[in-house]
Amino acid sequence: MFSLTTYKNEWLGNIRPDLLSGLVVALALIPEAIAFSIIAGVDPKVGLYASFSIAVITAITGGRPGMISAATAATAVLMITLVRDHGLEYLLAATVLAGLIQIGCGLAGLGRFMRFVSKSVMTGFVNALAILIFMAQLPELDLSAPGVTWFTYVLVAASLAIIYLFPRITKAIPSPLVTIVVLTGLAMSFGWDVRTVGDMGALPDTLPMFLIPDIPLTLETLQIILPYSIAVAIVGLLESLMTQNLVDELTDTRSNRNQECIGQGLANTATGFIGGMAGCAMIGQSMINVKSGGRGRLSSFTAGVALLILVVGLGDLVSRIPMPALVAIMIMVSIGTFSWSSLANLRTHPRSSSVVMLATVATVVWTHNLAIGVLVGVLLSGIFFAAKIAQLFRVTSTLSTDGRSRTYVVEGQMFYASVEDFMAAFDFAEPLDHVTIDVRGAHIWDISSVQALDMAILKFRRDGAQVQLIGMNAASETLVDRLAIHDKPGALDKLTAH
Repeated sequence: MFSLTTYKNEWLGNIRPDLLSGLVVALALIPEAIAFSIIAGVDPKVGLYASFSIAVITAITGGRPGMISAATAATAVLMITLVRDHGLEYLLAATVLAGLIQIGCGLAGLGRFMRFVSKSVMTGFVNALAILIFMAQLPELDLSAPGVTWFTYVLVAASLAIIYLFPRITKAIPSPLVTIVVLTGLAMSFGWDVRTVGDMGALPDTLPMFLIPDIPLTLETLQIILPYSIAVAIVGLLESLMTQNLVDELTDTRSNRNQECIGQGLANTATGFIGGMAGCAMIGQSMINVKSGGRGRLSSFTAGVALLILVVGLGDLVSRIPMPALVAIMIMVSIGTFSWSSLANLRTHPRSSSVVMLATVATVVWTHNLAIGVLVGVLLSGIFFAAKIAQLFRVTSTLSTDGRSRTYVVEGQMFYASVEDFMAAFDFAEPLDHVTIDVRGAHIWDISSVQALDMAILKFRRDGAQVQLIGMNAASETLVDRLAIHDKPGALDKLTAH
């Protein structure tokens, strides 16, 4: 339940660290926002406006204080085809619709379904995202592309050296920012002929303004943008909720998942009306914020406002940033995002967990759709879990001394995956006067197990045996009483009818 006191403390309970960490994040956001814009195939200002808007609005309306949301690679990679085929205006409309879908998901309480995403799926998701980020840099390293030469590789290598070595000197300034400053200064001083941000599109020199996407309001337009909006909404919520879980663990606090869904939706809806693209929570930037001391909403708000001030005030300088510096930064993001321990864990983790992780990665890389990959991973996780639980099921039996009565003892979980083993345990051809089915060590979960129980009882009765069902727990009894038909007239005919 909403508490004004709690909300106020989330803003004012950690002022100085939040302000400082927000400034650090703003500096680190600039190159990433530009790079993500390039991935999507739009002007850098689209990602920069989006990062400002999303960071500020989620700071106000989101459910996870201290988490940074902005333009991201996860959503950018989904927009490439839409921008290429239909243009920026359709992207803005898709962003608005994606936000509305996210708001609906939050109001419907779908945030709770995050619990069904296994650790293996989350690892596969992160690894696939890292691979897609790296693949998106390859066009800037293609020697056949205009402006790309062997010198590009030298600059990328030099940028990576600065990124990874500078933190050994000091961590007060983000090394990606240092990389940009150094390479930009050297390129301007020596007049290097390299691709720059300005070659990719114009940077903003004014504050964002309200605008309505210039598209025809027709069913055809909806058919074009809806698939992209759904994909962006789902992927955005998945990454946001996974990042939210991570920040919860790091800060030993709990946050509201459904409120985060609503907050992300409001941010994306508003962003589409100021010329920005859809975004979501950022794992890397959120980690920077938390490790820099950011805990409250003020950190995200500061990051968004400071970003806009820097870009609008220093736009001419930002446009001269060499592309190799951005490529190096994105390679760093890719390397840092990938879970390298997951490779070593392939030998030690259960095979089913490894298969789920690898299937998630392969599907995402093949389809370039994070949502499809996560869906495949969740489905496989469910199948493997069901198979594992089914293995814990068994049925044993004992025959009376006179050979006329048999007791079947059922142990474990009765559900669709164990029904076949349940039926196979009974010998319906055995001549018996009395059969006891003892389920005190079992739990009945679904209609498949109820129907199997009905079938077993009715088959024994058909052959002349009296059947007694004993030991059923309260939850199983409630389900059986509601769904079972073995005590109803014409039960066998009903059960075998199609």
